[in-house]
Parts: sequence; C-alpha cells; structure tokens
Amino acid sequence: MNILVSACLLGVRCRYDGTGGSCEALDGLRESHHLIPVCPEVYGGLPTPRIPAERRDGRVMTKDGRDVTQQYERGAGEALRLAAYFNCSTAVLKEKSPACGCGSIHDGSFSGGMTDGDGVLAQLLKEHGIRVIGDTCTEEIAGLRHGRTEEL
Repeated sequence: MNILVSACLLGVRCRYDGTGGSCEALDGLRESHHLIPVCPEVYGGLPTPRIPAERRDGRVMTKDGRDVTQQYERGAGEALRLAAYFNCSTAVLKEKSPACGCGSIHDGSFSGGMTDGDGVLAQLLKEHGIRVIGDTCTEEIAGLRHGRTEEL
C-alpha cells in the first residue's frame, strides 16, 4: 500500500524553520508500505526556511501579516495529485500545521493556542475520501503496519 506522508516526518528539512524530524511510528511502515513524501508548502512555492504561518478564518497568514493562502492551496492540490497518482487511500500528516494538521491546528494568534480544525492539505484530502492520520496517533499508524485500514 502507498501512504502519503508529510516529508518533514521522514527527515526532509522542509519545516518552516528549516528543520526536519522523524516519526518513530513510521519506521515499521517502511518495510511493508511505500511512503510518498509531500510538503504542500514547498509544492506551493514557499521557501525553506519561511516566516511561520497559521490558519484563521479560512485564510493562511504569516506572522508578519502576509496572506499565503494561494500558495498553501496550490501545494495541497499538488499533493492531492500525487495521492491520486500513487493511489494513496491514507495519509500520515504532521499535526498542528496550517497545511497538514488534522483535528487541531494553531489558532492563528501566533501565541501557541490551538483550535479545532484541519490544515489546508488535510481538509482537501478528507474531502476526496483519503483517510488522514496525525503523526502522534501511534495506534492508528501501528494498525496500518498490521494491515488494519479501519479507523480505531
């Protein structure tokens, strides 16, 4: 099975601050699945590193007040095309992000506060029937490793 994955979770240094990370829960998936890395911010033409951005009222704004919604939407569209091309029915995305966050994202105040909602990519994938799992949902990720495709 092919799984769309936030590239930063696979160590790609594409986060807003120029870092990448890892997600231990993904390690076991590499042996039995094809992980397709995506970064909607980069696909949308934004640089790395970049000014932090948060989603508020349907828009994505940088900390210095610039509207980057169009770039996020363009990048999400590119990631959706990859999901379709590789026939991905599931995505594991970086939580809290204005692009990849699912269920809970930063609230747009740049104060560290959170609000219910999805990032631009997570929302688009869900609208197209792709299951989105946050990177800290280790039980769901483990379920993928064991062939379970239903939500836990």
